[in-house]
Order: sequence, then C-alpha cells, then structure tokens
Amino acid sequence: MRRLHFRLPDLPQVREFAASGARELGMHHEAVDDFVIAVNEVATNAVTHGDDAAQVRLWSDSGDIVIEVHDDGTWKPGPLPGSVGGMGLWVARLLSSDLTLHIGGGSTVTMRFPGKS
Repeated sequence: MRRLHFRLPDLPQVREFAASGARELGMHHEAVDDFVIAVNEVATNAVTHGDDAAQVRLWSDSGDIVIEVHDDGTWKPGPLPGSVGGMGLWVARLLSSDLTLHIGGGSTVTMRFPGKS
C-alpha cells in the first residue's frame, strides 16, 4: 500500500502519486487520465472543504485499483442550488466504478477503478 500526506500546495504531487501508482498497478494507460481527474477532484475537496491536511492511500484489491482520500474535517454537503463548482464528488463518481463516502472522524472517500485490462 502506498500512502501520501498532503496539503493544498501539494496537489501536483497527489496527481503524480496517483498516476504513477496506477501505472505500477497495471491500469491501462488510456484510463490513467480519468483516474487522475477523479483523484484530483476528491483530494482538492479534502484540503479546501475538509481540513488543511489530508492523506491518500492507494492499493490493489482483486484486480481493481483502490484509492482512498481522508481528511479530518467536518462534512459539509453541497453543492447548493445555483452554485458554481462543487461537483467534484459527482465527477469522481462518474469516472470510478464505485465510490463510497464515510463521514465520522473526518471524511473518507474510497474509489475503485478497473486495474489490469
């Protein structure tokens, strides 16, 4: 399992962590960009809406690639009607094969993606 602690200025490193980890775990190269977009959306939410520091973990499970983003902040639902932005979880849900959100003791978003093709 790979792990990275990050803050808002570290989002480029989060994207590289996700891309290199996905490649190492055998994700088809054409799927890596969508994977990185989903991870970036969730990681950005973690450090802008959750807490100023977060962590991301990446591992393989039964051929899938699993990535988890956790922050110690307090959950704030969104987006509000008429708002601009606030669609990160929606985008991540569309790009992943499964997304779960656990609230309590912070917020944890776990996403699954097909691994080796």
